[in-house]
Amino acid sequence: MLLADERVRIVECCRRMAAAGLTVGTSGNVSERRGDLVAITPTGVDYGALTPAGVCVVDLGGRPVEDGPLPSSELPMHLAVYAGTAERAVVHTHPLYATALSTVVDELPGIHYLVMQLGGPVRVAPYERYGSVELAEASVRAMAGRSAVLLRNHGATTCGDTLARAYDRAVTLEWLCRLYHQARLLGEPTLLADDELAAVGEKLRTYGQPPL
Repeated sequence: MLLADERVRIVECCRRMAAAGLTVGTSGNVSERRGDLVAITPTGVDYGALTPAGVCVVDLGGRPVEDGPLPSSELPMHLAVYAGTAERAVVHTHPLYATALSTVVDELPGIHYLVMQLGGPVRVAPYERYGSVELAEASVRAMAGRSAVLLRNHGATTCGDTLARAYDRAVTLEWLCRLYHQARLLGEPTLLADDELAAVGEKLRTYGQPPL
């Protein structure tokens, strides 16, 4: 089976995504790239029923490389991320707070220093119809210099050099959106200055345990 390990990771990620409330029904999609091939969730399949064999494999032009179900309708967006970055995984979600925020702001601002784990304040891409080339292009433009983007009236997309990192960023993005929502209910939140965000960004580069 092509990309067997990637397929297993995708199924596990989908189950975590659903359990965390980052998707509704069969919405959202996940992919992981290895070389010139991409493993991606099929369209319209319940995550509880998804198996590694049911995960699709396409080339970087979006062409299936084996028989099976149709890939996610958001395949163009995943491929656009891979074409424009060196990332190896993409997670697209429809979380409540991120989606709600996408309808009222043009950017998730520096409400907390953890926004630097996403590269900085997260931009909102203009609305385009789901599954379209226009959405793919708009999302990649808005993601420039970032590992996350909010999609107007739609949801959110994150990416990473591993699927685990792309998923963790999706969780972080939703937490930040919820934090901003809660703060706005209380009043006008204090935002971190650009120079402080830049300093935190440098500090985060060395955060965590050194490799063994």
